[in-house]
Amino acid sequence: MATTNTAGAKPAAGPGAARRKLWSAIKLHRFYYYLILPGMLYFIIFDYIPMFGVIIAFKDISPFEGVSAIFTSEWVGFKHFIRFWNSYYFWNVMRNTLLISGYKLLFGFPAALLLALLLNEVKHTGFKRIVQTISYLPHFISTVVVAGLVMMVLSTDSGMINAIVVAFGGEPVHFLGDPAYFRSILVLSHVWQTVGWGTILYLAAMTGIDPGLYEAAKIDGASRLRQAWHITLPGITPVIAILLILSIGGLLNAGFEKVLLLYSPSVYSVADIIDTYVYREGLNKLNYSFATAVGVFKNILAMILILGANYVAKKMNQTGIW
Repeated sequence: MATTNTAGAKPAAGPGAARRKLWSAIKLHRFYYYLILPGMLYFIIFDYIPMFGVIIAFKDISPFEGVSAIFTSEWVGFKHFIRFWNSYYFWNVMRNTLLISGYKLLFGFPAALLLALLLNEVKHTGFKRIVQTISYLPHFISTVVVAGLVMMVLSTDSGMINAIVVAFGGEPVHFLGDPAYFRSILVLSHVWQTVGWGTILYLAAMTGIDPGLYEAAKIDGASRLRQAWHITLPGITPVIAILLILSIGGLLNAGFEKVLLLYSPSVYSVADIIDTYVYREGLNKLNYSFATAVGVFKNILAMILILGANYVAKKMNQTGIW
């Protein structure tokens, strides 16, 4: 009987072999997995497990019925979504959310990029570090403290801005209570708080650009402006594209905490956003199902925005997030 020589043949791969290979890799790199474990637990506990509560949006839940009401309440389908669509507040909160977020993106996104380009051109290391430190610091100040600083600076009694206005013969202005100023105050405070931190990724990306390109450009007589336009910007385009996609995906996050701390009924017409509307309906009026439906509607729109932005980036041959 003929025998087949199997010397040197590889064993057949199967599910068991794949699992053993996976566990071997996990054991080999177990310390890295220990490092990411706290972050994974955070997202599992605070992001994935709460997703179960989405079913509240499709039921009529009373806060006085207890947790069991989530399972025993009657399904009402898209009742709460239709109610929000037909409500008086729908277009107002959508307009305010998109305008505030759009202004933040319009002024905040290029501000961080411009600051990074300027810092990249600074040759004095000490001065560059001082500017970076000063611009980074506001990022580490909590939103509550920032809101307090804004209220102090704009106070009608002792605020610095109104003190200047009065010194020039004007009357004190209630900036936070005037719809004409509120959005501008939000956007300016946002840019001040985030512009320095936003430069970190750009500066890190710039370090990966080949210095030889700059040397060749200098030999050809290119100015610093030309070098920045033709070398630096194209070199960090993938990072710009990814950050822009993520920013568009968060376009419906208009800054709930700061708006909640600074707004008042007198500026609801320009300041009431989706998140503050959900807060009032859910926690103040105890309309849990309706508030959840509004939140789900917002998240669906955000998903559509980020998918659309990624699709457009791919069509323009730019780097996407997947």
